[in-house]
Amino acid sequence: MIEIAPSILSADFARLAEQVQPVLDAGATVLHVDVMDGHFVPNITIGPPVVAALRKHVPQIPFDVHLMIEKPDDYIPAFVDAGASWISVHQEACVHLHRVVEHIRSRGALAGVVINPATPVDTLTDILDTLDYVLVMSVNPGFGGQKFIPHSVAKIRHLAHLRAERHLSFRIEVDGGIALDTIGAVVQAGADILVAGNAVFGRGDSGHNFQQLLQAARSATLQKA
Repeated sequence: MIEIAPSILSADFARLAEQVQPVLDAGATVLHVDVMDGHFVPNITIGPPVVAALRKHVPQIPFDVHLMIEKPDDYIPAFVDAGASWISVHQEACVHLHRVVEHIRSRGALAGVVINPATPVDTLTDILDTLDYVLVMSVNPGFGGQKFIPHSVAKIRHLAHLRAERHLSFRIEVDGGIALDTIGAVVQAGADILVAGNAVFGRGDSGHNFQQLLQAARSATLQKA
C-alpha cells in the first residue's frame, strides 16, 4: 500500500493539532515527526513532550518518528512512551546499529534505518532482514523545503531490487523534496511511503494538497504495474 506521510516539520508548531486535522480528514494514515538535536543535523526541532502533547489530540494514527540525533538509543524509551509508533535512526549515528534496531523492537515500535544522500545502500546489507522499513533521505537532513537529489532514485531502485532478490518485506520510505513533479519517479523506483512536508503544509489547503499527492502516487503505482 502506498502512503503519504505528512511531515509536521513544515506545519505551524504553535497550532500542530489544528494543522494536522485537515490531512487526517483527507485520509492520512501516518504522520511523520522529525526530531533534530542541533548536533547530528544543524537544526533543533522537538522532543518527547511535544510528541506526547500531539498524541493526546491524535490518538489513533501511527507516528513515524525520525530521530536525526546523536546517541538515538538513549531516547527510544522516551519517544515510545510519548506515542511513537515507528522509530527510525540514522545508520551514520549508530555505532551498534543492530543493537539499536533490537531496542526499538523490544519497546514495541516498528524499526527503521535512515541513510543520508552520501551513504550507500550496501551499508545496510547485513541488517535488511531485521528492518520494518528503510528511509532514504533525498535531501541532506536538517531543514524542510529542499530540492530533491536525483540520484536518490537509483538508491530506491537498488533497495527494491535487494528486497525482491532476498524475499524481504521491509518498506521503502523517501524523505526530501517530495512533490507532484518528483513523486512519480520515486514510486516507480519502488518507494512505498512518501514523506511530504512543504508540499502539504507549505501553501494552500493542506487536505487538498495531500489528496493531490496521494492521487499522483497511486497513478504512478498503476503505471509501474
